[in-house]
Parts: sequence; C-alpha cells; structure tokens
Amino acid sequence: MTARPIIANTREELSEALASRGEIGFVPTMGALHDGHASLLTRARSEVGESGAVVASIFVNPLQFGVGEDLDRYPRTLEADLMICADHGVDVVFVPDVTQVYPDGDPEVTINPGPKAEILEGAARPGHFAGVLTVVAKLFGLLGPDVAVFGEKDYQQLKVVTRMAADLDLRLDVIGVPTVREPDGLALSSRNVYLSAEERARAPALHRVLRECAARIVEGKPLAAVTTDGAAELERTGFVVDYLAARHAETLAPIDSAADGPIRLLVAARLGKTRLIDNIGV
Repeated sequence: MTARPIIANTREELSEALASRGEIGFVPTMGALHDGHASLLTRARSEVGESGAVVASIFVNPLQFGVGEDLDRYPRTLEADLMICADHGVDVVFVPDVTQVYPDGDPEVTINPGPKAEILEGAARPGHFAGVLTVVAKLFGLLGPDVAVFGEKDYQQLKVVTRMAADLDLRLDVIGVPTVREPDGLALSSRNVYLSAEERARAPALHRVLRECAARIVEGKPLAAVTTDGAAELERTGFVVDYLAARHAETLAPIDSAADGPIRLLVAARLGKTRLIDNIGV
C-alpha cells in the first residue's frame, strides 16, 4: 500500500514534519491536482533523491485573484489530491488555511514583481504576480526548500519566480517542467473542468493555432502578421483572445523578428467563462 504523506495544517506542524529531513524538493500548488502536477512531483523526487523529502503545498491563494475572478469557485478536491500525492511518493503535504499563510491579514509588504510581470498575464490580470510572488516567497521562507519545481504551462510565472529567486539570493534552484497535454493537445489545467462539452471540443484549437504560428515563423513569416492571423483564427473558433504574442523566451521582451530569438509563443483566451493559457517554444 502506498504510504500516506504527513499532512501539516499549521506552521508548527510543518516545522515538525520537516525536522531532520535531507534536501527538500518543493511543489507549490493550489490543489485540483492532475497528471501535470504529478510530473512536477516526479521531477522533485528525481532532484532530491530517496534521501530527500518531497513537499507539496495545497493553498488557494486569495492574493493572486482579482475582482470577478474565480477564487470562490476554484476547484477544491483535497482527498483526491492527497491520493495523487501518496501515489507519487510525497513525504509532506502542507495544507494551510489563510490564517496560517497570512496570520496578520493581508501583508503590508509584498513582492514587487518588476517589469517582467507587467506584460501579458500581468497586463491582463493587474496585481496577479504580486500575489503569486508574495505567497511563493512566504512558502519558500516557511519550508526552506533546496529545489522548487514549476510547470512550463504557466511560463511567465516560471520566469518571474526564477528571476525573484536569483535577484533576492534565495539560495534554491527553480526548475521548469514541460507542459503535460491531453492526446488532442489541450494543456492540462485545473480550470479545464469548467469547460462544457462543446467548449471542450473547441479547446484544442488553442494549441493547434500555436503550432501553426510556430511553423509559419520557422518558414520566415513576419512575427506581427503571424500572431495577428493566429488571434483572428482563435476568434473565429469562438475564443475571446486576451493576447497571442511572440516574445524572447528568456526575457519575455517583445521581439521584431525570429533573428531576435529564441522565441516563445504565449496565448491567453477565454472560451465561454473559462480562461485558458498555453505556450510553446519556436
């Protein structure tokens, strides 16, 4: 039988659970776990080995949700999440409530995410990355991990967290893991459960259009024309597009041509009431 991980609900329980552990590999999540999260847990184990500890957190962070976003209806599936953690050898699961993470209420001091977070998702969701980095920094402080593992599906988040860790000398390695997809190309996401049957049938167009855009860029087509045409195709499919952009893969800065690469294509679009994001390298 797979061993059930230690469940820590408080800071004190977390500290006790981590006492005398070796290296710590950390996977922060908001729950509603799926095979994409499982790949992060597997990578964390490979980084710290059997002598280390894999820790996952499950916390729906209110600071990263804006007005009118899905904080209240975000899927919460704790028992299923704990089974996935057990199946993937997680040693400790930190499941705090908001008073454990923010014991004095909303923090007076938060992380300024910088210019890399003012574009794309940052422009579409003001304040989002300040909330993300603040909770991630707090979790890093509480756990003291040696390695933190994030998925490339949230590519901008990965780059912003990596920059924070470097700029603030947090003394841990931030590792990105490739996006896990359904057979039809749709990136796994906890929010996919919001899609109706009709919307789910249309949703793979997001990845298809990204691949078509990447192919046109490789052929030498102008970036601006490629992204404009790609956004128009998504609109014809039924999406409302927030952005479809070609950016430098490391800095996320705007680029004028493929010669300015490496390139990452990033997209965010709504299908009905569900907002989906995706990205691929070129």
